[in-house]
Amino acid sequence: MVDVLGGRRLVTREGAAVEAEAALQNKVVALYFAAGRCAPSHDFTPLLCDFYTALVGEARRPAPFEVVFVSADGSAEEMQDFMLELHGSWLALPFHDPYRHELRKRYNITAIPKLVIVKQNGEVITSKGRKQIREWGLACFQNWVEAADIFQNFSG
Repeated sequence: MVDVLGGRRLVTREGAAVEAEAALQNKVVALYFAAGRCAPSHDFTPLLCDFYTALVGEARRPAPFEVVFVSADGSAEEMQDFMLELHGSWLALPFHDPYRHELRKRYNITAIPKLVIVKQNGEVITSKGRKQIREWGLACFQNWVEAADIFQNFSG
C-alpha cells in the first residue's frame, strides 16, 4: 500500500494517528467506502466487523489483513459517530484528508458501500469484496491472499 497510502497518516476509531506504511505493510488491504447516513452501509458494516474480528481480532495467528475506512460522510462528526457506533478496530483515512476524493476517483466508486480489496501496489484484487464476504464468508480471504501474491506462509 506504499504506492497508494504511503506517507499518509491514518486514524484509529479512538482518534490515534498511525503511519499508513507501517500499519499496512505485507497485508491485504480492504478500502471500505461507506457513510453513516447510508442504510446499506449500516447493514453491511456489522458483517465486515465480524469478518475482520474473526480474521484479525480473535484469531490465534492474526491474518495479514487490514481495513481502511474511506468516509463518504458529510462531516467529521458524522464520520466519527459512524466509526464509534459500528466499526471494528480498523483504520480510517482522516475526514479532512482530500485524498479521500482521489481514492474515490481512482477506484471508480459510484455507489456506497463498496469494499475494494487491493494488493500492496494498489492494484485491485476485487472490487466486489462486499458481495464475496456475503456469499463466501471467511473463505474469500484465502483467495485474496493468493491473488495478493505476497503471503507465502499464511494458512487460514
